Amino acid sequence: MRVDILNALDSNGILKECKASSLKKHIANRLYEVKIPTKKSEKYRYFDIEDFTSKDLEVVSTSKDKFKQQGKSLVIEDGEVVSAPEGVEVEIGEFLDVDNDHFDGLYYLNHLLTQNAIILRVKRDISFNIKHIFNKEEVFLNYRVVIFIDANSFVEIYESIEANSKDSQILSGYDIFLSRDANLKFFKNQTLNENSSLPIFTNYFKVDSNATFKYGTFDFAKSSGLNLFKSELHSNSSFNAMHLLFTTSEIKAGTISEIVHLDKSSKSNQMAKNILTNGSRGIFDALIRVTKAAKYTSAHQNSKAILLDSKSYMASKPQLEIYIDELEASHGSTTGQLDENALFYLRSRGINKAEAVKMLILAFANEAIEFVDNKEIANHIYVDFEKAYYGSSDIECIKTCHECEDMILGS
Repeated sequence: MRVDILNALDSNGILKECKASSLKKHIANRLYEVKIPTKKSEKYRYFDIEDFTSKDLEVVSTSKDKFKQQGKSLVIEDGEVVSAPEGVEVEIGEFLDVDNDHFDGLYYLNHLLTQNAIILRVKRDISFNIKHIFNKEEVFLNYRVVIFIDANSFVEIYESIEANSKDSQILSGYDIFLSRDANLKFFKNQTLNENSSLPIFTNYFKVDSNATFKYGTFDFAKSSGLNLFKSELHSNSSFNAMHLLFTTSEIKAGTISEIVHLDKSSKSNQMAKNILTNGSRGIFDALIRVTKAAKYTSAHQNSKAILLDSKSYMASKPQLEIYIDELEASHGSTTGQLDENALFYLRSRGINKAEAVKMLILAFANEAIEFVDNKEIANHIYVDFEKAYYGSSDIECIKTCHECEDMILGS
């Protein structure tokens, strides 16, 4: 299937081409309105989306509904559930309650191509892992995970990816619904091997009144990929996001997002930290929208990037769209190279240049990794970052890199 042909079809044609149930007609209508992104689409202009939409591959979706329920991990291999965690209700079934105002056409396409979603219902305090394994080559893999979190529950999820496949495309994502007074910590460790499959994760988060969502994404990329999300905040809710991107080859990767404040006294804080090298391109296209009903909102957004060579490029576009006066809001973006004065200071203390550069880079990354307040998960991310940066891990080195943040970017 070539995804780009869908832009020439009406909603009935889209439904037929995607082999979707007639119950998903409302989703096809939205895709017809929003369209599949092209190189002219503003949010995708820095990504080369046509590499994804113009490839003709066999569509593969989830179908298996028998799996083991044991341990603490949801393991998904090529879109199929292999095992599910104890203490979480898991079912495979049709999901129709999509966001009707998502900015991303691929969000709707993913729902149309996914015949049956992986649906999780969390009704108590729990911590568990989600592991994605990609093995199939030269396919267009589609699946979605839907998570319902009950009121007053405290939930922590650590997501990781094992990508062994090549020449495939992966379209996936989450619909997450936090009930009133729920608390979710979700940490995503997306590190892909060189020349692995091309993934796009497109998500929708609904954060109900008085709920709290802490969302961290960590991408130490050797292959191109995107993470997109829309987060919808209701009264007195909180959404705190941190994104760390480190690229080591000539790829394009990053985050595209919209955070929408729908009701009063909601809070959001989004920080992106990017370290780019070897002619790579980082992407941070992020919008915070504050509606007329969202008085007394607090909304903050910032992006920082270090370019380790002259060929790398950061496409940073933080944006605020505000319709009220009664709020606290800020946004900003900084891109630069390592400060020569900081390097000189470290070298004057007997540290060679290579080690001084490492120290500054690790210190820059450390603020993002410290966002993870679970020590075991943070250590996993520390190790993966060190391996990506210089091929091995010395966990004690990065754990002692503190208080260097102000020296890293030149003025």
